[in-house]
Amino acid sequence: MTRDGAPGVAARGSTDITSDGQRTRHIPVLLSEVLESLAPTDGELYIDGTFGAGGYTRAILAAANCRVLALDRDITAIESAKPMCEEFADRFQLVLSPFSQLAEVAQDHSAMSVDGVVLDIGISSMQIDQPERGFSFQHDGPLDMRMSADGESAADFLNSAEEETIANVIYTYGEEHKSRSIARAIVRARTITPLSRTLELADVVSRVFHGRKIDGRHPATRTFQALRIYINDELGELAQALSAAEKILKPGGRLVVVSFHSLEDRIVKRFLTQRSGKEQRGSRHLPEQLIKSDAPSFRIINSRPLTPSKGELDLNPRARSARLRAAIRTDAPVHGLDLDDLEVPRPKS
Repeated sequence: MTRDGAPGVAARGSTDITSDGQRTRHIPVLLSEVLESLAPTDGELYIDGTFGAGGYTRAILAAANCRVLALDRDITAIESAKPMCEEFADRFQLVLSPFSQLAEVAQDHSAMSVDGVVLDIGISSMQIDQPERGFSFQHDGPLDMRMSADGESAADFLNSAEEETIANVIYTYGEEHKSRSIARAIVRARTITPLSRTLELADVVSRVFHGRKIDGRHPATRTFQALRIYINDELGELAQALSAAEKILKPGGRLVVVSFHSLEDRIVKRFLTQRSGKEQRGSRHLPEQLIKSDAPSFRIINSRPLTPSKGELDLNPRARSARLRAAIRTDAPVHGLDLDDLEVPRPKS
């Protein structure tokens, strides 16, 4: 059970709520493990590709007399960081940008050779805890789910897409076996009244399951996850961010990635496995013998992902599904990015 009462919702970090409803400190997930893997050192430059509430950035700046360039595509995260920007004005810069554009941002800030990149994938606790963002099925809010203010909202998609398209999205990104029944129920509901609120959608999905919990979780958990991933292109963004990190890390630079569900972790694992030379295979589009084997561009630090300790889980239940993978950049050339080769899931068209 997460702190917002949403079973099964994986979120990076947690925000304590006081009795009067005020948010207090943010608890970064696997913080000590991130710092140990990143090994901040005086005079070095690091990129935090998913700033959020700034937990990792603050810890990195506190660990060494270094600099941090951080990114976030959520304008609310940028606005809430103003005090931190003032506090670390000479060592910290924060840019409004998706982390898929990490290399472009680094180039704009003369940071094309960095000592470390940290990525904390998925939705943040702050986003879940704000009903107006539309991420939670436990609180009523607009059916939005956008991490930025741009593009199609979840309501836009659900009220206009074909039933088969909705079903494919829910199945691919939510691994939901009742995706077709849920899509059918959504289309039926929108013919009466367009869906516009989170609790409306949660109720539609719950009725498909007759209100029963699935593995102890709310029946809408997987549907909400799928829509959020689709609306924000989270898996495509992740693949591009990993490739961008490969471009800007100097030899000996460290890549640290914390993920929260299997779809994310499989992409990270596959990327590092391929880039470390642990797996040699051809492209899906060319015969094996025509593919030149690239030299390993990373050396994996931890062969198995690091997971939260019991002590951390007692303090922060939202950390329960977190997985940390880390690697060190070699001096080998950058590999090309092939989303098919990384097996990034895509809904059938």
